[in-house]
Amino acid sequence: MTDYVKQLIEQRRELHQWPEEGWTEFWTTAYIAKKLREWGFEALLGTKIIEVKQVFGRSQKLVDQAIKNALNRGAPKEIIDEMEGYTGCVGYLDTGRPGPTTAFRFDIDCIVVQETDNPDHIPNKLGFRSQHDGFMHACGHDTHASIGLTLAHWISEHKDQLKGKFKIVFQPAEEGVRGASAIAASGIIDDANYFFGSHISFMANTGEIVAAPYGLLCTSKYDVDFQGKPAHAGKEPNEGRNALAAACNAFVQMMGIARHGGGMTRINIGTLSGGTGRNVIPSVAHMALEVRGETSSINDYMAQNVMDIVEGVSKSFGVTYKVSQMGAAVDFVNDKDMSDLITDVAKHVEGINKIIPDGNFGGSEDISILGRRVQEHGGKAAFFICGADRKAGHHQSTFDIDEGALKQALDMYTGIVERVNGK
Repeated sequence: MTDYVKQLIEQRRELHQWPEEGWTEFWTTAYIAKKLREWGFEALLGTKIIEVKQVFGRSQKLVDQAIKNALNRGAPKEIIDEMEGYTGCVGYLDTGRPGPTTAFRFDIDCIVVQETDNPDHIPNKLGFRSQHDGFMHACGHDTHASIGLTLAHWISEHKDQLKGKFKIVFQPAEEGVRGASAIAASGIIDDANYFFGSHISFMANTGEIVAAPYGLLCTSKYDVDFQGKPAHAGKEPNEGRNALAAACNAFVQMMGIARHGGGMTRINIGTLSGGTGRNVIPSVAHMALEVRGETSSINDYMAQNVMDIVEGVSKSFGVTYKVSQMGAAVDFVNDKDMSDLITDVAKHVEGINKIIPDGNFGGSEDISILGRRVQEHGGKAAFFICGADRKAGHHQSTFDIDEGALKQALDMYTGIVERVNGK
């Protein structure tokens, strides 16, 4: 009998040592695909699960280096080749018995954060800290991937007691909400009758489950590049076209967009850079920004205002511009009967002592795109929180979670499978 707790922890610690950022998770994807195939799943890769036209925020330079790194770490070349340059994997298993198609989503990317050197940090104490300088699983996606893999192993070993089909989505590039759109647009989960996903920790501690978090905000992420004309700042400033001045004006105007009376809005310009030298009129400027809204229409309102401002300052400063979409997420609400199912499953999971009906998530998560896609095709979907004590907030260099909570998360998923796909 497989020791699933041991598997959960061993996988999590191995994944924690080799974090990879969005669209570069080649070693991680190969690791996942290899295990899925060992357990009798099909491992679908590359353009079988990715719609290239919906890929956001992918750098070919980073991809090329990541492929080299993955091969150097022992990833099988034949699996790397199957990916066609795109990360992520969908494990597929058909029990051979009529029943529903149930899909799950687990994200696999990391954060661009340097893990702490503090000797009291558990990954340092136990020898599984990040081996990839400047990158860290500081949001718990290493645990998500391990839970998904262990669920797949459990399904394969209990296949004779189950019916229907399973699709386990190991999604790339959740950070920056860059990966779900490409998987959704591929149509790989369009036939799902049920869809479930979760996040570890976040707004709940070990022993707690949040059955129906609300407040998953719509968001759009953009890079804006302004192109002007250089000139000598002393002799001929009139000959230049100041791209940085245009970007700075856009910054100020964007922060002044009138907030929408219909619901929550957010805007943030996270980076702004430009110019080439002290005495040269800046001919280039770059800004990375995001807008968020409580609903799709409010998010669209914010995004349209951003576009109008970019166009307006470009005209007034005599520069050109290029806008690139780098990510997206939508609002999402659980199907109530799926939240009820999650609540009922949680009542029977050992170690769960508090079931929280709902709570304000207060951020964006691109699982919303996958959940909405399933709902739009007639299926039902739900997102929930699996609590876990943590040493620090998500995305911090000292982030770590209570590994004891992983068994409760796995038991939630196996309980869902037994309810939905049990014979």
